Amino acid sequence: MIKRIVALAAIVPTMLSTPVGVASAYPAPHATAAVVTLTYDASHAGKWADSIKQAVKNWNDAVHNVRLVPTSTPGSADYVYEATSGWPQTTLGPIFPGGNGDVQLGQQAVDQGYDVTRITAHETGHILGLPDHYSGPCSELMSGHGPGTSCKNAKPNAAEAAQVDKNYSSGTLAVRPHHHQVVIDIWSGRVPTASR
Repeated sequence: MIKRIVALAAIVPTMLSTPVGVASAYPAPHATAAVVTLTYDASHAGKWADSIKQAVKNWNDAVHNVRLVPTSTPGSADYVYEATSGWPQTTLGPIFPGGNGDVQLGQQAVDQGYDVTRITAHETGHILGLPDHYSGPCSELMSGHGPGTSCKNAKPNAAEAAQVDKNYSSGTLAVRPHHHQVVIDIWSGRVPTASR
């Protein structure tokens, strides 16, 4: 009897094409018509290059309805990363193909001790349509500077990933913003915004 149970336990996942022992941050949503591909240009990001690669990987690993890929043709990207000397600021999306998003990776936040990959992943979250939530815990990427400089988490949590997937689901693709707001992450408490 035990041999039959063991054999059945080995065969059932194969029959169902379900991997055993692999868990996702959250289950994949129902299939959409197509995955939205957003291209980015990091040619003006300088020393932020490694943090961009990691932040993009973190987002691509967490979401199902949108894929972030580097552009092969600078100047044609849906959004750009650039190194600046000021505060981080980003176009608040969701940005769609043909968009004109801008992520300014500001050195002032780094000078205050904030983690470069967390900054980059947080600002990328704005491109994907997530607002700031500074009162959240470190496990919440969009809590930004709220948890302090000791927070190094650069991965979105399940709720953040689910919201991004909702932003890029087939039912919402027809509803696109007509103007963009720029979120300036002054990581000292004041958060002004401006319309573009």
